[in-house]
Amino acid sequence: MIYLSYTFKVSPLEPATEILIAELGYAGFESFVENEDGVTAYIQKEEYHKGILDAIFILQNDEFEISYTKEEIAQVNWNQEWEKNFNPIHVDDLVSIRAPFHKKTNHKYEIIIEPKMSFGTGHHETTHMMVQHLLTLEMKGKRVLDMGCGTGVLAIFSEIRGAKFIDAIDIDEWCYENTFDNLELNNCKKVDVYQGDASLLINKKYDVIIANINRNILLNDIKTYTNCLNANGILLLSGFYQEDIPLIDTEASKYQLKLDSIIERNNWVAIKYNSP
Repeated sequence: MIYLSYTFKVSPLEPATEILIAELGYAGFESFVENEDGVTAYIQKEEYHKGILDAIFILQNDEFEISYTKEEIAQVNWNQEWEKNFNPIHVDDLVSIRAPFHKKTNHKYEIIIEPKMSFGTGHHETTHMMVQHLLTLEMKGKRVLDMGCGTGVLAIFSEIRGAKFIDAIDIDEWCYENTFDNLELNNCKKVDVYQGDASLLINKKYDVIIANINRNILLNDIKTYTNCLNANGILLLSGFYQEDIPLIDTEASKYQLKLDSIIERNNWVAIKYNSP
């Protein structure tokens, strides 16, 4: 399989690097390796098209200096690449998200993740904030949906915190397969994994729905999520910027969802809604 690599030099690094990775992910780039100057992003050659960077809006932002070089590569040892750059993540001194080769910590909760080419190690603001939201919830005995599960990290954390039943869904085959690997690493027994989108949510009911995707998909699927929530259910949404909140909130209010709280991190946000 032939890949193209784009090596981006970014200044200042934050929050530009995180925004850049998110936008590249939406455009079809599959894997990212951060370094001291920025990030290298990989995409399958067959998925590439001229003008693929036109939708990467941060490249047009005068607040940041971003340059890049492109090259074609025949093969990448993905595990070796991310192992060189994946450091443990700590959330509120309570949660540790680490790789199998990292030392065990003394945190209350510990999640082991091999992200391979999937999104959701905890490095990105949206995953980090979703973990923060889940820390505040009573999860024991709950039925949970992790929509756009990526590595499965939020489904795993839901089981660790006591959820009795979890569905994890992602449209991407890499994420679907990677979630199984990570469930095994964490000895999870209560998570069912599916490949697909919101069309799978027929006659499903949950107490907590986690959707960490992107603004447009969320706007399209909020109605479906609401229909799947039990009375007094909780909907956690992330994957969008602070300036997107009015759009998200307007759509949520159509279905009597009540905004409960917002966490903000480097202009990314995660919102908690309560259902009637």
